[in-house]
Amino acid sequence: MNLLPLDKLGAREIAGGVVDFGLFLPWVSANDGYQLWLKIIHEKDQFLQDIPPHEFELTHSLDSEYGDYWSVKVDIKSEAFTKRRIPISAWGSEGTYVYRYCLRHPDRTEIDWIIDPFAREFGVGKLSAFTLGYRPYEWSQEEKDWKTPALKDLVLYELMINEFGGDIDGAIAQLDYLADLGINCIEVMPVSNVGMTVDWGFLPIGYFGVDERFGNRKDLQRLIDAAHQRKIAVILDAVYGHTSDSFPYSYVYRQLGYRENPFMGTFAKDYFGESTDFTRQFTQDFFYTVNYHWIETYHLDGFRYDCVPNYWDGATGVGYASLTFNTYQTIKDKQSAGGYWQRFFNNDKINLIQCAEQLEGPQEILAKTYSNCTWQNETLGAVKGVASGNRDELTNLGFRFGLIDYPQTVTTNDDTLEKTALQYIENHDHPRFVCNFGVINRDNELLKEGDRNLWYKVQPYLIGMLTASGIPMLWQGQEFGENYYIPDQGFGRVMLFRPVRWDYFYDPIGKSVISLVRKLVKLRRERSQFRTGEHFFYNHFDRYHAKNVLLFSRYEQNAFSLVALNFGDTAQTVPFWFPIGGSYREELHGENLNDVPQLEETWITIPGNYGRIWTKDENS
Repeated sequence: MNLLPLDKLGAREIAGGVVDFGLFLPWVSANDGYQLWLKIIHEKDQFLQDIPPHEFELTHSLDSEYGDYWSVKVDIKSEAFTKRRIPISAWGSEGTYVYRYCLRHPDRTEIDWIIDPFAREFGVGKLSAFTLGYRPYEWSQEEKDWKTPALKDLVLYELMINEFGGDIDGAIAQLDYLADLGINCIEVMPVSNVGMTVDWGFLPIGYFGVDERFGNRKDLQRLIDAAHQRKIAVILDAVYGHTSDSFPYSYVYRQLGYRENPFMGTFAKDYFGESTDFTRQFTQDFFYTVNYHWIETYHLDGFRYDCVPNYWDGATGVGYASLTFNTYQTIKDKQSAGGYWQRFFNNDKINLIQCAEQLEGPQEILAKTYSNCTWQNETLGAVKGVASGNRDELTNLGFRFGLIDYPQTVTTNDDTLEKTALQYIENHDHPRFVCNFGVINRDNELLKEGDRNLWYKVQPYLIGMLTASGIPMLWQGQEFGENYYIPDQGFGRVMLFRPVRWDYFYDPIGKSVISLVRKLVKLRRERSQFRTGEHFFYNHFDRYHAKNVLLFSRYEQNAFSLVALNFGDTAQTVPFWFPIGGSYREELHGENLNDVPQLEETWITIPGNYGRIWTKDENS
């Protein structure tokens, strides 16, 4: 894969008031009678009926690598434009200008509203943007010392900027809260440009900037800088396997009626949106350049790759595996570059986070690619089974908490990468977990909510998730009992605004849930056995599962913790044979066990819908 020449693509101010525009439009040539026009207007003028956009014709040329290239330089402050300005127009002044492309041909219908695929900023709807007089963001001094956390130490928090904080400033205001909670990495849902105002962001139309509904590039840079100052890494949702039908490389060629497309087309699976075709070198290079741009410009710590099956063609393929390999090697080659690239290098390891959403083969994606972590719905499926009353699923859940059959390290091409998977019981794709126990407003699919009065039933699942193997992930508001319902299908999933209800933080339910989460996150960060220790599941149906009890241990050298979970409504007392004798501290409520004999039957009690965590006291 190769980097596209971004210095000649998109809208770039190259001198005071002079903006250079350029884009690749393969197979669309002036030799075939096509003309490409640029329409620009200052954002303050765009809704005024007497001020039309200015139009400029682009010049066609051929690029040796990518073919048809169109470009034009516009001197926005030149005397010619100044003289013909409408008195009330903002044209010529600094600020944001919105623009689009229009393709014309004497024998064809005009194709208007073409967004710039290389735009760094965006306006409303299908408009690209640039800032005249743009001044680059100045990173803080602390950014020079920032180090991306090691994979084993991550405690992840998934959020959508406008639902979590209203906008980027609101999200920044909550970073102290997240740091206090113990979060050290946020996974941000897509910020790439989309056509709708309320949208999850999984149908992009622009990839090189921040959608205007969240803010602009400086705003996101401020968010990442502020997060790093609080020891919080940032990864972004990257949507590369499919696009919106308004994405220019889909829209233009469909309007032209071309039988083939230089960028789009069925490649692997075709689950969602307009599929991208990674057999095309242009497509490969485009998304590799997107990765590089976000890492370099925004100081990202990595990516969460959405819908990997749409561009998964195997371990040696040209799709997903090649993209993650090339991205890793690019970072590896930057070891001597200094500056902000040093964030990835620590203790002879490269801490680039490449997280796959490969739910069909999570073990395979870790074993065969340069992804070092993955989403997996196996744990989620098991906890749903337990919540439905299926005691047989407790066996499955015990193994899922231990990530059985998942690789821990993989060596490929002399590169040794640590590997693991995420553990979650909630994420943006599914209803809040409390919905498994009861819902209110059941007659209206869009207004359904989980019954928060049943919040206590969620407790053993939280305890298990936050003490299990892998990377624990919380979904925004989960830590204080958010209870939104998500329909299984339809536009009600992605086009309904669900802002985090911060008032839940203060009510009795919210206080109880967050108190538990804080204890568990603190425990995980302070005791290494929960991050890097071995997992052992005590698989015995009659002794444990028949009573809705699940036991597993986390241990590392002399550190040993027993996690005992009770998914039933009544307390249960069960036998256990502790492998190490001595006194054990109970981590959640201090119900300690003193002078426990080694490998002799000890009876332990676990309250209903809750759990206990006993840790060997190092001093005993």
